[in-house]
Amino acid sequence: MKTFLKQAAFSLSGVLLGSCAFAQTPVPDANYVQPFSGDAAFRTWSIGVNAGILSTYTPLQNNSRQDFMTPQAQLGYGAYIKKQITPSFGIQADYLGGKIESANSAMRGAPFNNSAYTNVSTSVQYAASLSAHYNMANLNWHYKTIGIQPYFTAGVGLMGFKTILTPSDGTPQLDVSGGESIDEVFVPVGAGFKLNIAKGVNIDLGYKVAFLNSDNLDGYKYAANNDRFSYGHIGLEFALGSKSKPQLSTHNPVNSMRNEYLMQEQRLQSAIDAQKAALDAQKAANDQLRSDLAATNANLAKFSADSDGDGVPDFFDKCPATPSGTKVDGSGCPLPVAPKPDVRVIVTEQDRRIVNEAIKNLEFDFGKSTIRAKSFPSLDRVAALLVEKNFSLKLAGHTDNVGSNDANLNLSKDRAESVKTYLVGKGANASRIEATGYGETQPIATNKTAAGRQKNRRVEFTLF
Repeated sequence: MKTFLKQAAFSLSGVLLGSCAFAQTPVPDANYVQPFSGDAAFRTWSIGVNAGILSTYTPLQNNSRQDFMTPQAQLGYGAYIKKQITPSFGIQADYLGGKIESANSAMRGAPFNNSAYTNVSTSVQYAASLSAHYNMANLNWHYKTIGIQPYFTAGVGLMGFKTILTPSDGTPQLDVSGGESIDEVFVPVGAGFKLNIAKGVNIDLGYKVAFLNSDNLDGYKYAANNDRFSYGHIGLEFALGSKSKPQLSTHNPVNSMRNEYLMQEQRLQSAIDAQKAALDAQKAANDQLRSDLAATNANLAKFSADSDGDGVPDFFDKCPATPSGTKVDGSGCPLPVAPKPDVRVIVTEQDRRIVNEAIKNLEFDFGKSTIRAKSFPSLDRVAALLVEKNFSLKLAGHTDNVGSNDANLNLSKDRAESVKTYLVGKGANASRIEATGYGETQPIATNKTAAGRQKNRRVEFTLF
């Protein structure tokens, strides 16, 4: 199945890239990975660190500044670990920390600050999230590796924060969280791009907006909308693992299949050219041999004619026109026919024990005519017996009734022939061994039980 999928993928690549097949065939480099090699050929884990600006300003809807009029940019910092599952998709775990601040210099266009608070400072104790990471760059077959990788992320997380409000009337600051961390669920959504500056090292430029499941991030509920904040950052990503392997997120599978198609085409063309050259050379050699053979046959024609077919050329035959099948001497004259001796074959009890032992130990692979190795010693003794005493042997193959009649008949015949072939290979006279298959027609036990069927699956040996 896997081989079929690979062939189908290469065929599809050939159709899609046919217009570019005439281009120079690519040469594999250190970053080359054969298509469908699996994750083991890549670095799939990476870590990253970043720093940037945390702000309550988000370019969304009409209320981009939210509950306070003047967002104040503050330093944020983060780190992450990512597992790349495919070249386009990965799972990323992020950590974010820092501070978020906003102020009210004037309230909704008024000439003075008429709000209850002039400033809010939120300290992000932690913000941990798990996000899906979509790489949108590695679909262009022009590039082996991707130098610039646009991406999109979305996930969910949990953050803890402490919020302090500064009242407009000069009263002491108000700790909204009461000294304890407030924990809330948030949804981070972001986008950005990565710049590959070295093998396994990327610059990460990104921007994300975090949507809270509450309106208490700034401690002030001015409208019905939940709070949110943004984080624009720059950082570095480092691929983990062997430096000899490429990073999966920078790998272009479409280009990889294209290159493999072109290289395979070149390999096939080289093989065809070599085969054609070899065939041309062989054809020339064959033409020369035919010419030489024709000349030789012309010279030997007078020595090769044999009118009576007794094997002695007419040029040397002193007894022409001998009957077909007659044994002759070197002069073509019939040999004297010696009377056939009266030979009696005596089969001893020891001979029968050797044969019975071979029947008992004979085993085949299931559903096949292949003899198992444990049967060879017993069969070797039978072969030695046939050679020593010049016995004749009848082999009768039988099966149980499992399967069709034709299949069982063929299997029984094949198994008997397999035994004959083995014995002949050990020196037995093939003309004295008869192999016959009877299929399921001659059971010696019931086929209704496993034990009975086992007895019916046999090859019988008969010496004579």
